Amino acid sequence: MHNSNFDGPPSPEEFQRQLSEFVRHHFQTARGPTPAFETSGAPESKETQAQPEHFAFDYKPRDIKAHLDRFVIKQAEAKKVLSVALCDHYHHVRLALEGRESPNYAKQNVILIGPTGVGKTFLIRRAADLIGVPFVKADATKFSETGYVGGDVEDMVRDLVRLADGDVTRAQYGIIYIDEIDKIAAANNVSGRDVSGRGVQTNLLKLMEETEVPARSPNDIAGQIQAMMDFTQRGRKAPSTINTKHILFIVSGAFGGLEKIIHQRLREATIGFAAREQPLETADEILAHSQTRDFIEFGFEPEFIGRLPVRVVCHSLNVDDLFLILKNSEGSIIRQYEQDFAAYNIEVLFSDDGLRKIAERAGDERTGARGLMTVCERVFRDIKFELPSTKVKRFVVTRELVEDPVAELQKILADPRQEERIVARQLVDEFARRFQECHGMILKFTDAAADMLVNEALDKGQSVRDLCAKRFKDFQFGLKLVAQNSGQKEFVIDTDAVQAPDKILSDWVVASYRTPEQAAAQPIQNP
Repeated sequence: MHNSNFDGPPSPEEFQRQLSEFVRHHFQTARGPTPAFETSGAPESKETQAQPEHFAFDYKPRDIKAHLDRFVIKQAEAKKVLSVALCDHYHHVRLALEGRESPNYAKQNVILIGPTGVGKTFLIRRAADLIGVPFVKADATKFSETGYVGGDVEDMVRDLVRLADGDVTRAQYGIIYIDEIDKIAAANNVSGRDVSGRGVQTNLLKLMEETEVPARSPNDIAGQIQAMMDFTQRGRKAPSTINTKHILFIVSGAFGGLEKIIHQRLREATIGFAAREQPLETADEILAHSQTRDFIEFGFEPEFIGRLPVRVVCHSLNVDDLFLILKNSEGSIIRQYEQDFAAYNIEVLFSDDGLRKIAERAGDERTGARGLMTVCERVFRDIKFELPSTKVKRFVVTRELVEDPVAELQKILADPRQEERIVARQLVDEFARRFQECHGMILKFTDAAADMLVNEALDKGQSVRDLCAKRFKDFQFGLKLVAQNSGQKEFVIDTDAVQAPDKILSDWVVASYRTPEQAAAQPIQNP
């Protein structure tokens, strides 16, 4: 019913299911009937979409952007454009599956422009997870015109079927994401360019328009045998082709050199009286003014770039952005390191100054968010090797540790219990902070309650994070009820709540159902 770690909040539909289960288990008593919860507007989860004709899509652009905000920092304009394009496409898909397809609809395939490590792939993957459709990612560089050397572009469509568990109909409204699309541009001014790039564009163009792709590759002998076995065992033949009409294609690339083409065009168009008062300075500002003619000059076929009407520019990340990714993103790399150390029963706490130093080092790498992994691997290399074989159970990642991990490691090993209680107390505060980020509810631990949790964790040799997660496992559901009924979102956790969390939570929920007159006569004591 819950996750022991705060790796991110559940999806809205999953939360509704868990919330209903929580109420059914805790509050189907003489107090009255179980309150009903609105579930309309929440599409079925990926697991429940067994039948493609039941595909439900009721999201609005703000819903998709809010979901992406949880995982990707910055890129506000890109999120808005993507959210609108995805909503338009999947509302059309829903109508098509209901037999009400619009004959005039033009598919809004997307082209993402931006340097490496800014979150292009992450944006699309998270959006596909939210919508609940199969998602395939491929690199344009692996394809060739003939397919004899390199991959066949049609293999991506077949991969959608595989990820849809063989459901061809469901695969026909999946998402295909192709990275490094700029590498197949057949620019005439670049010597040594692979001449098959133009041919790959032509093959992709066929897929993006509408075509029938054989469900089994002619060269896939194992697949042909499997198809015959399925027909023999089940007595029915699987669909032989996959239609690409409703498959959404999203391509991306860094497009190095495109800004020069755009800048030259803008400079030629703004001579004399038409000159700009504030000239464009950064590559991001220049790329935002891209036009179809620029991509054609870059090396793309007019027909190919014309099938990508939605153009999105993802901006470079600075040190502040990288710091926010580490601190606030649900996909932050520090969650991985917390889990890595937790496997050895070691708790690590990242201080803000430590995160800031990691971000500064990653900024020097000039690879966007990917630089965070590079820096962390370098910082924690010796620490991850040494600490699992010691008695150290908790430590803090400070600026000093990032700057000189070897020297700080020696200090930790010299006196492992020096700051153990201080770190444990900070972990309680961190639990409250993450609870608020994930669920929107403020938990305020009294000093006595925090000390009680710390003492119990130290006495039992237990992780403070795991102890808090287990002790307050149902609070996200119960406090959600209280907030719905009373509007209250701030709660004090005292020693009674630590000792008997289920009883306190139950009392709060029951009290929240009182009428205003009853509440005035007998107010809630502890929230």
